[in-house]
Amino acid sequence: MKILLSGASGLIGSALRPHLEKKQHEVICLTRSRAQKNKTYWNPLSGEVDTSSLEGIEVVIHLAGEPLDDQRWSRNKKKLIEDSRVKGTRILCEKLAALSSPPKLMICASAVGYYGDRGSKVLAEEDSAGSGFLAQVCQGWEDACQVLRQKGIRVINLRLGVVLHPTKGALGKTFTLSRMGMGGVLGDGKQYISWISIDDVVGAIEHLMLSENIEGPINIASPFPVTQYDFAHTLGRVIGRRPKMRVPLFTIRLTFGEMADELMLASTSLSAQRLLSTGYTFQYSHLEEALLHLLKK
Repeated sequence: MKILLSGASGLIGSALRPHLEKKQHEVICLTRSRAQKNKTYWNPLSGEVDTSSLEGIEVVIHLAGEPLDDQRWSRNKKKLIEDSRVKGTRILCEKLAALSSPPKLMICASAVGYYGDRGSKVLAEEDSAGSGFLAQVCQGWEDACQVLRQKGIRVINLRLGVVLHPTKGALGKTFTLSRMGMGGVLGDGKQYISWISIDDVVGAIEHLMLSENIEGPINIASPFPVTQYDFAHTLGRVIGRRPKMRVPLFTIRLTFGEMADELMLASTSLSAQRLLSTGYTFQYSHLEEALLHLLKK
């Protein structure tokens, strides 16, 4: 297939692109750098998109977005987070919808943040959106694809759990701290983490891309979410360093501000039933086996 990929250098895109190319798909990357081979220029904040090479694209996989956890959330940072997802997605969808030969499928990232902080409730795709900044962003992110749906183009919204990668993202940072003896339980540790290995993110996206009748939101997370306490202790067991720290809530909030409650302390337990019902088979369903694989233990 001829695939347009945004966010190709990010956590997921950097693993997905070589996988797709290995399967002989043609991957064209959206990038802010002009005049590069197999790349198409766009600037999601200014609204510029070079549409000259988009004709004939069959599938769009849209993963681009401002990082969530690289700094405290100032007013400007929150605007960048929202604009990069909502405004950027809307602009891209409008450009795609206007093509004389638009793509047949749009796979657009969304996130577990759609549901907000929901305690131990098991959340399926038909459950309502939560409250808070990230829930608002995710709703706008998914709604930005509506222009494609109105054109009869199939859209899949990936409600991604916490993606585990050996050197990047949440696991990469936690692994480094844990090896230094600084990893630990955040608050009471009872908040649920819906996680998924990078291998299964790539596998699930490819599976959905090749499926013909799936559309709408779909949770992309392991069938077995864990509490943050269990996550910390499972990681400690895998690397041979039992967590000794319990980080108080006030310390987390003082250090990270609003981001603490939205990213680190929110509890979200996703159901993977819809993804399983499509015929997808997880490579790593349980946390310990995923960590053993990712950390090569």
